[in-house]
Amino acid sequence: MHFSTIDYAIVVIYLLGVALFGIISSGKQTSAKDYFLGSKKIPWWAVCFSVVATETSTLTFISIPGLAYITNMNFLQLAFGYLLGRIVVAAVFIPRYYNGDFSTAYEFLGKRFGEGMRKYASVTFIILRIFADGVRLFTTAIPIKFITGLSYFECIVIVGVITLIYSYIGGVKAVIWTDVIQMFVYVLGAGASIIIINSLLPNGWSDVLNIAGAANKFEIFNFKFTSLENFFAGPYNLIGGLLGGAFLSMASHGTDQLIVQRFLTCDNKKSSQKAVIWSGVIVLIQFFIFLLVGVMLYALYDGAAFKTLKIAGEYITKPDEIFPKFIIESLPVGISGLVVAGLLSASMSTLSSAFNSLASTTVFDLFKKFISKEKELFYSRLITLFWGVVIIGTGLLFQDETSPAVDFALKIQSLIYGGLLGVFLVGMINKKATNLNAIVSYTFSILILSSLFLLSKFNIIPSINLTFFTFFGVIISFIVSFTFNLFSRKGN
Repeated sequence: MHFSTIDYAIVVIYLLGVALFGIISSGKQTSAKDYFLGSKKIPWWAVCFSVVATETSTLTFISIPGLAYITNMNFLQLAFGYLLGRIVVAAVFIPRYYNGDFSTAYEFLGKRFGEGMRKYASVTFIILRIFADGVRLFTTAIPIKFITGLSYFECIVIVGVITLIYSYIGGVKAVIWTDVIQMFVYVLGAGASIIIINSLLPNGWSDVLNIAGAANKFEIFNFKFTSLENFFAGPYNLIGGLLGGAFLSMASHGTDQLIVQRFLTCDNKKSSQKAVIWSGVIVLIQFFIFLLVGVMLYALYDGAAFKTLKIAGEYITKPDEIFPKFIIESLPVGISGLVVAGLLSASMSTLSSAFNSLASTTVFDLFKKFISKEKELFYSRLITLFWGVVIIGTGLLFQDETSPAVDFALKIQSLIYGGLLGVFLVGMINKKATNLNAIVSYTFSILILSSLFLLSKFNIIPSINLTFFTFFGVIISFIVSFTFNLFSRKGN
């Protein structure tokens, strides 16, 4: 361990600075729409950076380099799919949100199907975010505990409370403007790591080309397709990456309030469309940077199998620990603090967005008719505080690093996204679909996808690549919806 006093000082100054900046940049709010939508006056480029920061968690920051270390750059195919999906979101979803002057993603479902489907989707979103973001908060503590020596409890509470302070006071303006800063901090941390790795190699970039190149680590496109099972369960290939990535991105950026709320803060449809498309371009570049870190680490450790490497005197058990090993052992004083600030940035940007989006859907989708106009802002802040405490508490529940619920919780998102995207598209395409039709389609999609996931867990069927779950969910939703229509006509 060599996390010095200077490194600690950098992290502390960063945390306090972010909180202060968030509070100052938020300005004054007078209503719930100010608090959750920034008065619809946020510039598109700030929304774009905020979206990128929101979808980039600590898991992304440390897992993608680990993935490149044990495989190659095939994951980038998924990022190309993400960009395609966002183009569809810009063309299909954004115009509908702005034509209806909506405050949340699920308001569209309420207008199209009825309040039953709107509340059903909202409650599902709330449950998903509590569980998934509580786990994300815990996973943030894992590398930071290794690097700084703090306990899980201390890491979770420090990150959670500081993020909650500026989210509670400043609303979505504070969240977005701190996201902009945080995105540049974690990208700077990754860039600094690339420069340091290159300087540690005897022959610099030539060693990366020779060692990583010989192991085919620079391969981006995989055109291999040996069987149907390999297509759905094997390594990423070009078609699978584009298809899976596109549908996953359509779900996350077209139907998830965590992201959609950002787009609704723009003052017009065109600005929102620019924000969503350019966020896809930046994510593509960002993933390339994270993957390059992993490829260069492969060269630095001379292609050693990751389980033969040690971190803090113990053998590494998973690829996610490769980048933290480098941070602990190889980064100079000051740069370690910067990279840890980057890890914290990736976590806090996602966490602050979760606090704010949970509160917005609670206020607008569930309780708006029970809250007077004069009390909207008061209850908006109070509900933000409530969900912040809940997520911090959920994160503390997972202090056992080996808990199988950690891996499981992070995968639930893919299971719900399929049904959610499916019911949105059913509403746009199937003009005869009713509220009951939508509820049944959504429920069937979640149940079938959950069954597929559990069957693969018990090795009853091959393990399906989770990027396809969203695609399957859409197909299931349409089949159930049109079947429902068919039987409804026969009943009449």
